[in-house]
Amino acid sequence: MAINGNRELYRVSNSEFLLQLPPHVHGTPLTLDKRRVVARSRKLFNLVKDQQNDLKQLPYTLPDIPGNLETFELAMKFCYGYELSMTTENVIPLICLAYYLEMTDEHSPDNLLNIAISFFNHNVLTVWHQTLKALPTTEQVNKQAMHLRIVDFCLDSLVRKARVNPFLIGEPIKSHIYNHGNDHNVDSGYNRASARRRLFLLDCQSDGITMLSLQLYGLLMSKMILEGIRPDFIAASLFRYTKRWIHEDEEGSPSTHEENYQREIIETVEKLLSIQIGVLPCKLLFEMLRTAMLLEASTQCRYGFENRIGRQLIEATVEDLLIPFQGYACEVQYDTECVKRILKAFYSNYTSSDQSGLIKVADLIDDFLAVVAKEFDMNKDTFMSLLKLSAAASNDLHRTSDGMYHAIDVYLNKHKYNLTESEREEVCQLLDCNRMSSKACTHAAQNERLPLRVVVQTLFVGQLQLRDAITSRIGDSENRVPKGGDGVGWRW
Repeated sequence: MAINGNRELYRVSNSEFLLQLPPHVHGTPLTLDKRRVVARSRKLFNLVKDQQNDLKQLPYTLPDIPGNLETFELAMKFCYGYELSMTTENVIPLICLAYYLEMTDEHSPDNLLNIAISFFNHNVLTVWHQTLKALPTTEQVNKQAMHLRIVDFCLDSLVRKARVNPFLIGEPIKSHIYNHGNDHNVDSGYNRASARRRLFLLDCQSDGITMLSLQLYGLLMSKMILEGIRPDFIAASLFRYTKRWIHEDEEGSPSTHEENYQREIIETVEKLLSIQIGVLPCKLLFEMLRTAMLLEASTQCRYGFENRIGRQLIEATVEDLLIPFQGYACEVQYDTECVKRILKAFYSNYTSSDQSGLIKVADLIDDFLAVVAKEFDMNKDTFMSLLKLSAAASNDLHRTSDGMYHAIDVYLNKHKYNLTESEREEVCQLLDCNRMSSKACTHAAQNERLPLRVVVQTLFVGQLQLRDAITSRIGDSENRVPKGGDGVGWRW
């Protein structure tokens, strides 16, 4: 076989035995020993027999030959009797080419197709990392690999192994480990393992999966989900895949092609991610949401992350809620509309009778209010809409309105030169002075930034609280006088 007249495997002096394949086949003219190749390939045998008088038409009867030139050379070397150098990376293209050329045992004993399939079954499908190395090569011969179900064989092999040992796809990401870096929990036997060892094992096991193309990775994760692999393992793999392919801290702007591909990744990841609470720490969900917003992913994708965050909002911190506004308008620094949707998702899905979660989120809203109140560009209407959320969150909860008061005080101080008296009144109308602590009432009574009406009201509430405290103290004292005693003095 000669390529461009330079590389030859076999020379034939008699042109009668030459089979020439011009560049139409693999972009390179090939000269082959006709006797050797037709002895192994039924397809070439039939084509040569049918077109003996017009061999120039032969290349045009071989459309869509699978594999590349190197794969074709390996197959032809096999025809020439050379020792076959088969590897994990070339076996799948060889199977597809041998099938296309009909290099079967029926045509010639111990032929290439059966040898390649045997190598694939015994050396590739039986080993996790070998299957992962071979799987990407199906994209070189995608049409034939799908037709022969080679992709399915690889995926099924990986799924079967993952069902036995899901840690092959990577360790789940636990909230307490991610957020605090300590391992003080019931599962101490596993979690106390060396952090360095865990990371090393994680990289070895899951790197192959995260290196797959989005198409193959999506197919693999879909099969694993259908086969019941635990959602926390799937979620951890999805997060690592996102981090592998989307680098937000890279210098320079990505090309349009890269940005489109990254957008497709985050949208695919969102579709595959379970809605089950706790499969990923809330902080990582916020990270993925920010990525989706930065890449201008679809509304469905962004709302999907917001809904998942809302379901486990009790894990969030105020820093998590400070989501940069991605719009073209520069009215505000943070995306308050996104926060509203997250809060709506929380209250829509909260079904526990325990109020501790509601109180935690109400405190979180107040903390968020205090931060955004410092924004000079925060307009009154937007701030008041957030105050309404805080007021609604505190309904039926045994908590003070001190957090709301603090946020209002910060806002009035930041905007003291651009708010009229009536606007300050409007901002304070949602403040329930009756739920303020005595300490907050004392502060408010001396606060010059508050409208006069609010100052008077807090003074009145403070007096009522003082009266109630005195009455309660006297009642407690009377209850301490022993029955039947002379009533002289208190006994402690």
